[in-house]
Amino acid sequence: MRRVAITLVAALCLITACNNFLAKPRSSEQIIPERTTLRVGVGNPIDTAPLRLAVEDGSFTRAGLHVDLVEEPTPAAGLDGLARGNLDVAFATDVAMFKAAASGTALRLQAEAYTSTPFTMSLMTLPSSTYTNLADKKTPKIAVDELDDLGALAVRSMFTTAGGDPAKIKFVRYPYASMPTALRDKSVDAALMIESFITQAQQNLGARVLADSSRGATMNLPMTAYAATGIFAEANPRTLALFRSVLARAQQRAADPTVIRQALPRLAGIDEATADLVALGQYPISLNGVRLQRVADLMRTSGMLSSRLDVVSLLPKDDTF
Repeated sequence: MRRVAITLVAALCLITACNNFLAKPRSSEQIIPERTTLRVGVGNPIDTAPLRLAVEDGSFTRAGLHVDLVEEPTPAAGLDGLARGNLDVAFATDVAMFKAAASGTALRLQAEAYTSTPFTMSLMTLPSSTYTNLADKKTPKIAVDELDDLGALAVRSMFTTAGGDPAKIKFVRYPYASMPTALRDKSVDAALMIESFITQAQQNLGARVLADSSRGATMNLPMTAYAATGIFAEANPRTLALFRSVLARAQQRAADPTVIRQALPRLAGIDEATADLVALGQYPISLNGVRLQRVADLMRTSGMLSSRLDVVSLLPKDDTF
């Protein structure tokens, strides 16, 4: 019995290590990086707020790493920057990263950026709209920021949960900033928005939530992450381990929503009143294989991936130098 118990404990430890990588980040004081400068792409200011704040307050510099933040103008720019060698670490949606990995791009995930919570990602309509029940329209026109990315995945899952047929949805691409106009002129029936666009649409247009994504398969769904190429990760394991360690502490500080809300006016260009109202998601402090596998499996069932992607294979190797 004792041997069985020991074997069981060992197995559980192995599972935990795979599924919750870096649950206790290595101290940055123990890491001497191969290089002292890292070019990191950043996008949505809310998703990337902890990273921006860690650069701003000198956390990376004190650890011996200079991080140059490179603004990504479009959702696809981060992965393009990696491919072109303009970035060492890119920010992108998990969906975009998993599509790239499934297509043969050698990626190594470095950190989860942001996970949804209630009302961080919602389908919005105007108060005058007669569209009040998600499954009422058989062939709805839905605005998404990208035609085959996180928004489309979330909407398909939301329709399935509501009893509708996701194959009947007509997606129309609009930048988030243009979605209110598309709703006003009736170019679309609803728009899949994220914060702070949700709160701004509510303030400026009286927009209402048709359906929130935090239900069914998309409840608390991982949204965005940071990744390096496999080649860069193999050549710079200590540099990336240091990056992960400092970022993990920054994400941990971001568990206090006041930290993020106070920073949003300067990071996201929104006023303090809006910053106080936005729904904030979660900033994971570790890479969790089980949590991320949910996204890849949902992509598989929705047709975005032709076969199952093993997300654990994209996690960093154990930090033994």
